[in-house]
Amino acid sequence: MDGEGEKIALVTGANKGIGYEIAWQLASGGARVLLGARDRQRGEDAAAAMRDAGLDVSPIALDVTDPDTIRAAVAHIDERFGRLDVLVNNAGISGNFAKQTPSTADVGTIREVFETNFFGVMEVSNAMIPLLFRSPSPRIVNMSSSIGSLTLATDPNDYRSQAPARVAYPPSKTALNMLTVQYARELRGRGVLVNLADPGLTDTDFIRNTGGGVGGQRPTRTAAQAARVAVRLATLGPDGPTGMFFNDEDLFNDEGTVPW
Repeated sequence: MDGEGEKIALVTGANKGIGYEIAWQLASGGARVLLGARDRQRGEDAAAAMRDAGLDVSPIALDVTDPDTIRAAVAHIDERFGRLDVLVNNAGISGNFAKQTPSTADVGTIREVFETNFFGVMEVSNAMIPLLFRSPSPRIVNMSSSIGSLTLATDPNDYRSQAPARVAYPPSKTALNMLTVQYARELRGRGVLVNLADPGLTDTDFIRNTGGGVGGQRPTRTAAQAARVAVRLATLGPDGPTGMFFNDEDLFNDEGTVPW
C-alpha cells in the first residue's frame, strides 16, 4: 500500500489562499497531501507548483457539493493508501453579500452557502470517517470563522458586531461550529480529534470580496500565517484537545481560543 509510514492528508478547497498554504505546510512537514479542488485544472496547477518545490502533493478532483466526486475521492484514497490520517475541511464560500440582508434575503443564496459551508463538511466528513478510523492518529480540522461566534457578534465593543447584517455566511459558520462539537462528542472514543480553526482576518480573495475588511477592520495576517493554526490542529498528539475553537498558533494558551 502506498504511503506507508507517512501521514496522508486531504485538504479541500486547496488550490489557492489559506487552503493552499495548509497543504503546503503539511507537505513541508512530511505529510503526503491530497490537494482537493473543485476545478480540476486549477488543482493540477497548484499541485504542480508544490511538486516543483519538492513537496509530495497530488491533486484530487473534489467538489464538496457533488456526491459523485466525494465517492470517487474516497475510492481513490482507499485504493491507493487504505486510510486517511488528516482531513481539513477548508472549502467554503461567502455567497453574494448583496442578497444576504435579513429582511430582503434571497433564500437560494442562503441554501447555496449552507450547501458548501455546512452540508459539504458533513458529506465529506461522513464519507472519509471510515478511512480515518484506520489511522492510528486521525484528525479533522474544520475551517470556521469568528464571524460565526455568537459571543463576539453580540459584543458592542467587538468589531464583528459592527459588520453588516447577513444571514448566509455568518450563520453557516455558527452552524458549523456546533456541528464540529457534535462530531467531537461522538468520535472522541475512537481517537478522532475534531477541532475548529479560525484563520482571522487574512489577506485573501475571500476578504477582498467583502471590500477588504470586516466591521472596519483590515486583514492582519497572510494566508501562510493563517494556515498555521489548522496545521497545528491537524498534527495534534494523542492528548490534544477536541471539540474546541482556536485562532492562535499556541493552542494551549487561553488567549488562543475563540469564544462561542
